[in-house]
Amino acid sequence: MSGICLDVVVREETGTGPARASRRNGEVPGVLYGGELGPVAVALRQNEVLKALNSGQFLANMIEISHKGEKQTVITKDVQFHPLTDLPVHVDLYRVDENTMIDVEVNVTFQGDEVSPGIKRGGILNVVRHAIEVSCPAGSIPDTIVVDISEMEIGDSKHISEVTLPENVKPSIDRDFTIATIVSSRASKQADSGEDANADGAEGADAEGGDE
Repeated sequence: MSGICLDVVVREETGTGPARASRRNGEVPGVLYGGELGPVAVALRQNEVLKALNSGQFLANMIEISHKGEKQTVITKDVQFHPLTDLPVHVDLYRVDENTMIDVEVNVTFQGDEVSPGIKRGGILNVVRHAIEVSCPAGSIPDTIVVDISEMEIGDSKHISEVTLPENVKPSIDRDFTIATIVSSRASKQADSGEDANADGAEGADAEGGDE
């Protein structure tokens, strides 16, 4: 649980006009859905939503909402932002409990780059997926998925099957997709060319020495 609790009010009217009125009143309109109950139009205070967003715990985490003193747990499924002001203009909230299975995107963290032989040789980490969609209980969403690249060489790829996921967490996509690769850079190619040239020169010197 993130520790976030937001007050909500039920919106009696829906549609573009009432949603704009909510925004003029300093509110963010939204929809609460999921579980055994039907969808409900709600509104949240914009300043509280902004504070929750800045905490980094609002998206892809269990939070609480409170309506007239009654609390329930939800997941923030989506937040829409104004294209010019970047202020939140709509929020989708999904009813859950700790055991509700959900699909959610979790950010990837890479470790071992300081000892990776491929990167030491001048290779570049090419990140294919910065986040991975996983299926897990709402109460067990991992903060991040750690991907170890400490043994990767230039040309190697890291697949999801090579990553140890937390208990009860599995990829939503049923195939062995690539998360990252280490590719050659100009510096690494030049270094390889220099090594090849040195090797050729040594072989030539050995050959000349053998003829004498």
